[in-house]
Amino acid sequence: MNKLGFNSMTNILDKYELDETKQKRISREWQDYAYRLAVALDDTAHTPIYMRIVKSNPRELIEKAKSFVMDAGARSKGKMFMWKLKQIKEEERSSVRINKI
Repeated sequence: MNKLGFNSMTNILDKYELDETKQKRISREWQDYAYRLAVALDDTAHTPIYMRIVKSNPRELIEKAKSFVMDAGARSKGKMFMWKLKQIKEEERSSVRINKI
């Protein structure tokens, strides 16, 4: 029975198409996030790279870069994501340096 407009967990999970060969090796939340990021960027061949990025960078920066790429509609989303993430990290470092002065 559905109360107050909530969906059952089964209905929510049925919306996702999971690649079972990849998913059975995922045991941590950040690994799942990295895999979903690779899928969103149409770059599942480089999933290990996204695993490393997600593990070593703040999620906020990753989300900014992902949002930029999705809004831009690029052909090579993976390359644009890497470029934008690097740019965001450099901007963050320079703002920290300026604030310390």
